[in-house]
Order: sequence, then structure tokens, then C-alpha cells
Amino acid sequence: MIKSLPLLLLFLWCAFVCAQDTALDSLQQALQTAPNDIEKTELLNSLADRYKTVDPEKTRSFAEEALALSQKIKYRREEGTAYINLGNYNLITGRYPEALEAFRNAKTIFESDPEPGTRKSLARVYGSIGIVFSEQSSYDKALEYHLKAVKLYESEDDRTTLARVYNNVGIVYKAQDDGFKALEYFLKAHTLQDSLLDPTRGITLTNIGNIYLRQQDYEEAIEYYRQAEEIFEQHTNHRGLGELYNNLGLYYQATNTPGKAVESWDKALESFAMIQDKFGISDTYYYLGGLHLENQDYAAALEATQEAGRLARELGILEMQALSEKQLQAIYEATGDYRQALIHSRNHAVLKDSLVSYENIRRAVQSEMDFAFEKKEALHREQQQRQEVVLTEQTKRHRMQLIFGGLFALLCFGLGFLFYNRNQLKKTLTLQKNLAEYEQKALHLQMNPHFVFNCLGSISSFIVQNGNDSALKYLAKFSKLMRLTLEYSKESLIPVDKEIEGLQNYLELEQLRFNKAFEFSITKDSNIEDDMALPPLLIQPFVENAIIHGIIPKKERGCITVAFTVQDNHLHCMVTDDGIGIETSRGLKEQSVSVHKSMALDIIKKRLEMLDDSTSKSSRLTIEELKDVTGKATGTRVVLVLPVRYY
Repeated sequence: MIKSLPLLLLFLWCAFVCAQDTALDSLQQALQTAPNDIEKTELLNSLADRYKTVDPEKTRSFAEEALALSQKIKYRREEGTAYINLGNYNLITGRYPEALEAFRNAKTIFESDPEPGTRKSLARVYGSIGIVFSEQSSYDKALEYHLKAVKLYESEDDRTTLARVYNNVGIVYKAQDDGFKALEYFLKAHTLQDSLLDPTRGITLTNIGNIYLRQQDYEEAIEYYRQAEEIFEQHTNHRGLGELYNNLGLYYQATNTPGKAVESWDKALESFAMIQDKFGISDTYYYLGGLHLENQDYAAALEATQEAGRLARELGILEMQALSEKQLQAIYEATGDYRQALIHSRNHAVLKDSLVSYENIRRAVQSEMDFAFEKKEALHREQQQRQEVVLTEQTKRHRMQLIFGGLFALLCFGLGFLFYNRNQLKKTLTLQKNLAEYEQKALHLQMNPHFVFNCLGSISSFIVQNGNDSALKYLAKFSKLMRLTLEYSKESLIPVDKEIEGLQNYLELEQLRFNKAFEFSITKDSNIEDDMALPPLLIQPFVENAIIHGIIPKKERGCITVAFTVQDNHLHCMVTDDGIGIETSRGLKEQSVSVHKSMALDIIKKRLEMLDDSTSKSSRLTIEELKDVTGKATGTRVVLVLPVRYY
């Protein structure tokens, strides 16, 4: 139940970007002597921005005044900034629909402003919208806007803010239980923060430790927790330190070190007490109660859990109240006081029903908010399209007036261009048709009867040998691979992550089929972007070749590695095995001819030719036999180089 730390990081956008400083008095003095409305508007927005972590109500007051004045003098940039400040006020105070409306107004202004200086403001708006959606558990929307912010900050090379946006993206992935992607973005944030000596990197390190703790990688978890503790000792952050000690306590509890767990939670109580953070204190007492219950120290467990419930009731936190009642029920059952256990069981049921009702209301509000946002976005796009149509028509009329004298020449040029364009279109359509045919051939090749029958035979063998669990596992992976293969066949490009998912399923399936005759690993360069893509079903035939003609004839355990990297604006896909090598494999094929694989290689080569013609970019395929210093074959390497394309 570690929820307070992600919330803390979501608010990093506003809490650490503009901390309280000593400039408030000087700004207010400058406001009194501002020579014109332009400077006055800028000063009002600066005051609103700086007050948001000190006095949110003053933020609202200054932002509303700045908005009114900027609209009066038609100062669009500061009008957008005023909407951002109003959005931050509503976000901090939990008025999410109002916050979303304010950020949408700011987005409309900055998207229509071509000035380069507004890109950071637009990125800030995207990030803020992402936070609102994340707070409302609309994670797909949150991710969409956070990634928009990432692209803008990357183009502006704003590394400090980019690190914090990476953190927010990681939090969204963590909320979706995608630990792999969450860790990727937390590590990106840490790399940037470490190079900048950012004082907030302790929180990022704690988040990384939490991911490893969830994955039960205890060595990595404690290493990052210790690094975080060192940072917090240098840069005081009582809330971040309290959350770190809470998670350290959970680490020590998981590693059967109860003494250190209690010591960590005692430190957490001290840190939270420094800022009177009752929410964090309630969490800590709940953890302590759970540990004492495990150790059968029922008196201590009862005292700690009752305190957690008392604070939760004071704060109105339904979830913690329900958890505390559940834990109290377990304590009283352990002590044989079934009357009290029944009372707390009923309390837990009531609170659980309240939580369900609250969640239903929240989802209804969320749906309404999303609908309103989308509706206004659609109206805004429609209005923009109308304006573009009007401007286009006006431009056409002026242009026709200027070129009326050369209409005949233009007509001749147009006829020539039309003829050329039709020929090009015909050529493109033919190329696309051929490419589609080869894509379908590649699909059928992946699903050839030999592979399907072998899989079904393996499933049948598992069942006969009473390996029902293995059969079910094999069948689940087989069906998932077939589904992914059918889905990929509909697309001309798929993201690299989707290709990796398909290869992962295929290799795991073949591991089961051949009784783990090989190990495998799939790696992806961190420079590969999320939307980088490649044509589907290109890599799998080489992996299958490595297994069937490289590893299996070897008669001993082998290893296959698949690596995706980016070099010189090209995507490199490398498949390496430590099998018998090309020449030995060819010798075996002469005794047992396999038409299937030669067809696969020919089709892949033809697909690459079609892709080169359609994109006017080159790709290449190399297959080489690996040898040791004595000339003995040690395996095969296949390297496929494709131009970088995006999904």
C-alpha cells in the first residue's frame, strides 16, 4: 500500500520547480511601481507562481488579476501563463475538472502561438494535463500528455525539468503495473539528475528501489535505498526521507530482519513528525502493527494499528481505515477475542462498501471530465479547421488574382503533373500490392503446419505425462503467439517493444517444446524511442533458424541472444547463437531437405527489396559463421540493418 510517494512525485511538477524564496517581497514592491500594464501582468503571474507552495489562495487571486489584465491588453502569452497558474491552484486544491479546463485554455493559446519561447510553456501545460489525468487514474491519457511534454523538453534540452517528467512517466507505468517501463523511465530520470546533482534525486532513487523491491531483487533495492539515504542527508526533505524509511522497513520485513524494520519505521515517524505529516505517520503505524502481528506481539500490534486507524479517521482516509479494521480483526482473532474480531470485521465491511461507492463516484466524475475535455478539444479542432478553411479560401482568391494572366501555362503544367502523378500512383499501388502479398506469405510461413503440429504434439505429450500445468502453460503461450502473429499481419509497421514481446513469447514456447535446450536473452538499446518501429515478422524466422539448425543439432545446451540497437540513424537487429554453424548445418540439410527455411529467407529478401523501393531508403542483411582462433565453428550471427522509422 505504498501510495504517498507516487503522489509526492506527481506534485514535483509544482512543488520543486518553484520553491518558496525570498523574492516575494521584492516582486510585490515592483508591482506597486510597475510603469505599464505589460510589466504589471508579468509581475502578477510571477507572484501567482511563487505563492502556489506558500499560499494557494494568493495564487488564485494573483492569477485571476493577471488573467483579466492580460485579456484587456490582449497579451496572449501572459494570458496562457495565467491559465497555467489557475490550473495549478485547482490541481493543488483537488478541483480536477476546473484544473483541466484551465490547462486546456492555456494549451489552446500556446498551440496557436508560433513563437519559439512558448514551447516550454506548452510542454509545461502538457505535463500538467498529464498530472491531472494521472491523479484521476486515466493512465492512458496521462501517458499521452506526459510523452508530448517529453518530446518538447528534449527538443529544448531542458534536462532538469525533463528528469522530473521522466519521473512522472515512470509513475504512470508503475500504476499500470508495468515495472519494466517504469524502471526504464526512473533510470532515465536518475541519469539526468545525477549529472545535474539535482537535490530531488533521492526521491527518484527511492522509486527505483521500490521497483526492485516489488520484483524481489533485494540486493538492487537496498543499494538504491542507501544511495537515496545519502542524498536526503545532504538535502533535507523530511517527507521524502519518511517515505524512504517506510519502504526500508518493508524491505527489512521482506528479508526477515524485523529489528531493522522497526528501527526504520521509528526513523520514519521522526521524519514525518518534523512536518506533521499524519498521512505518512498513519502508514508507518499500520506497517508496525503488521510486523508485530507477524511476530505474535499482539499488544504492540494492537496499539500501533489502533493509532493508524485513529489518524486515518482524523484525516478521512477510507482506505487506511478499512486496512486498519481488517488488521484489528486479525489481531483479535489471534488473541481469541472473537467478539471484538466480529465488530472490526463488520466495520471493515462497511468501510469497504464506502470505498466501492467512493470509487464509483470518482469514476463517474472522471468519465464526465474526460468527456467534457474531449468535447471541448473536438470543438477547438473544428474551430481551427474552419479558420484554416477561411484563410485557405482567401489565399486562393488572392493568388488567382495574381496569376490569372499565366493560367494557360499553369493549366499545361497541371495536365503534365497529373499524368506524372497518375503514373507514380500506379507504380506505388503495384508496389504496395506486391508488398502486401509478401507480408501475407510471411504470415503463412510463421504458421506453417509443421510448427503448429509440433506444438500440438508437445501439448498432447505433456497431458499424457500428467503434466497438465505444463500443457496449460504451453497452450497459453501458443495461443498468445498466434494472436500476436495475426495482429501484426494487419500492420505495415509495429513498435520495437511489440516485436520484442512476440519474440519473447516465441522463444519461451520453444524452450518448453525442447525442454529448455537453450537459454535466451533479448536486449534493447536505451536510445531506441518508444515509437520507433520496424516491419512485422522479420526477425522470428532467423530466431527459429538459430534454434532448429543451430542449437538443436548441437545436442547440448545452447544460448541465443537478440539485440536491438541504433547506429547512424539505422536500427540494427542482431540474432546470435552458439550452435553448430552454417557449414555443418548445410551438411545436415543435404540429408534432410527443408524447403520451408529457404522460402523464408527468399521472402524476407524480397520484402526488404520492396521496402527499399517504397521508402527510398536502404536496408541490408548479413549472415556470418562465428569461429574461434582454431577455425572451429562456434555459432552463427545474423545482422539485419533497417532505416529508422516511426510507428
